[in-house]
Order: sequence, then structure tokens, then C-alpha cells
Amino acid sequence: MASAKNQNSPASARRAKLEEARRKERARERRSRIITISAAVAVVAALVAGGGYLMSAADEQDKAEEQAKTSPVTGERSWDKLERNHVEKPVDYPMNPPVGGDHSPVWMNCDADVYTEAIPKENAVHSLEHGAVWVTYNEKAKGADVDALAERVSKTPYSLMSPVADQKDPLVLSAWGKQVTVKSATDARVGQFFTKYVQGAQTPEPGAACSGGIAK
Repeated sequence: MASAKNQNSPASARRAKLEEARRKERARERRSRIITISAAVAVVAALVAGGGYLMSAADEQDKAEEQAKTSPVTGERSWDKLERNHVEKPVDYPMNPPVGGDHSPVWMNCDADVYTEAIPKENAVHSLEHGAVWVTYNEKAKGADVDALAERVSKTPYSLMSPVADQKDPLVLSAWGKQVTVKSATDARVGQFFTKYVQGAQTPEPGAACSGGIAK
């Protein structure tokens, strides 16, 4: 049986202190493992939740685009049975700006092209045949709207923009056989028109070039 003297010896005290230090170290390691595991679980949960959110957002975007493509554009005007002959002379179109009909053999470049001067309508109609959206404006259009629409066109392949001084309304969007007048660049129909008709189902020659034509 150990004596009280041995139990209180310096060696016993050191062992007790060492054991206490080891106990605290094990406790710290255990807490660290718990924290690490908890953090990992939280990260995984966040990634799963975030991934689910992103997938949901992407699904919603797809649904919105599909709805824009299938829903009619409010106030839109349509023309059917448009001629598509190539001609070398000016064409007297029944609508202004024209949305189709006989046209020049050469298209106007429509690869996100913004023209600040009037362009030949016969060439622009050929661009519509290739699936382009043509944004036009007259002097009554507000500068801010013209700038905003020009920015959209400059970022959108298969679109072009130019002034048409003698059109009735300040802002008009045209595609082959389709046309709508909008009040401003923020009109929701602008985005819908682009989504629906840039290379849309109305395009007589989908995939045809929008570069390599006339650049003014």
C-alpha cells in the first residue's frame, strides 16, 4: 500500500499534471472533430441547398423563356404569305418598316449591328428572312430609349438597329411577318419579342448568315 508520502511526491504530481493535460488535449481534439464535422455537414447542406436553388432558378428561367416563345406578343401585328423573290429594284412595301416581301439578293449585316443612319429597306428585309429582329426608331424616340435598345442589339447576334425617319411610331420592332410598337426600351414586350423571334419559328431561312452582307 502506497504511503501518503509517495502519493504526494513530486513524481506523482507530475504524472497527475501530465494526465490532466492529456485529458484536456483529448477534449480539445474531440471538440475540434465535432466542429470540423459540423462545418463539413453545414457546407454540404449549403451546397445541396444552393445547388437546388440554382437548379430551381434555371428551371424557372427555362419556363419563362418557353412561355415567352409560345405566348402571343400583346399588340403584335402579323402578315402571312409574304413574297420572297430577290429583286434589284426598290420595293413598295405595304407596311413601314417592312416585315417581309421581295427584297435585295444581299442582306444587311445583322450580327448585333447598330446603324446610326438609314439603311436600304430591301437589304434589311433580307436580314429578317435570315431570322433577325430589326429595331427602328424616328426622331420622336427618346434618347435614353434609343441608347438602351442599341445596347441590347449590340449584344444580340441576329439583330440590327437603324433609324427610319418616316415610320409612324417612335419605336418599332420587326421580324419576318411580325411587328410591334413599344412605348419604351423598358416595355416587357421588347424582351419577349427578342426571345420569340431572334431565329424564331417564323424564320424562312434559319441559320443563314447575318454577316458577310452589306455593312454601312
